[in-house]
Amino acid sequence: MRQEKMGVLLANLGTPDAPTASAVKRYLRQFLSDRRVVDTSRLLWWPLLRGVILPLRSPRVAKLYHSVWMAEGSPLMVYSRRQQQALARQLKDMPVALGMSYGQPSLASALDELLDAGVDHIVVLPLYPQYSCSTVAAVWDELARLLATRRRLPSVSFIRDYADHPAYIQALAASARRAFEQHGEPDMLLLSYHGIPQRYVDEGDDYAQRCRTTTRELVSALGISPDKVMMTFQSRFGREPWLTPYTDETMKMLGEKGVKHVQVMCPGFAADCLETLEEIAVQNREFFLEAGGEKYEYIPALNDEEAHIDMMEALVGRYR
Repeated sequence: MRQEKMGVLLANLGTPDAPTASAVKRYLRQFLSDRRVVDTSRLLWWPLLRGVILPLRSPRVAKLYHSVWMAEGSPLMVYSRRQQQALARQLKDMPVALGMSYGQPSLASALDELLDAGVDHIVVLPLYPQYSCSTVAAVWDELARLLATRRRLPSVSFIRDYADHPAYIQALAASARRAFEQHGEPDMLLLSYHGIPQRYVDEGDDYAQRCRTTTRELVSALGISPDKVMMTFQSRFGREPWLTPYTDETMKMLGEKGVKHVQVMCPGFAADCLETLEEIAVQNREFFLEAGGEKYEYIPALNDEEAHIDMMEALVGRYR
């Protein structure tokens, strides 16, 4: 019996090609046109998106991207490429392709890369530790759309999420301990996850529960008192209610209540990006210090740390 040739497709959200208004506009148009991300009636959404949001938001967001842009490119792309290359080195005989839901390299190009390499069993690993319909399901949708045009289909193993995988929790815990050793244990460790509309959860998305699961397991692994840890949600967009408590409002509240030292982790991000390097490391630091806080540190995402790559190898290895 012929043995299947396996390959890995690492998937993430995506990023603009450059920190310019035109590149950001192109990226946001694709991102905000996905019904998994914004499910508002198209009759209402298209005029708002094209006539208001893209023209006004793109230049502003481009400036923020410029502030975090690395010599090699967008942080999300730089770290994602490093993850891809590191995982490929560890897997040795198994091709690893990188695809983004929005922008380049696309999921289509990643799929073609694996199929051209003779892969007939693809393990899809969306780099979202906690499932959400707005992220993981968007990868599922796009792959299904791409494969619908094929006469010959590969076997596909799809990793839904890894919110409580022991190797992931231990990698997060080790990262937090290093920060404690370097800066001292904070008065409050704040775990900030990307938000989604509360309505999505009300309609069945279990994202909030998966975030709570990660938080519970991380607190247990660290062995610290639960009252020294808070779980919040960042990056809300639009006017409808999103998951609470909101990170920015919590920062202001902590400073006003006399909390002096805060450290922040973003366990929902597999790679540092605009939302962590600018929104958390810069904006929310200012909110906390201006409200009376004295010491603030952002604990970086796991990025291409060895323990993070080991976890990816363990996830993929189950299908060998």
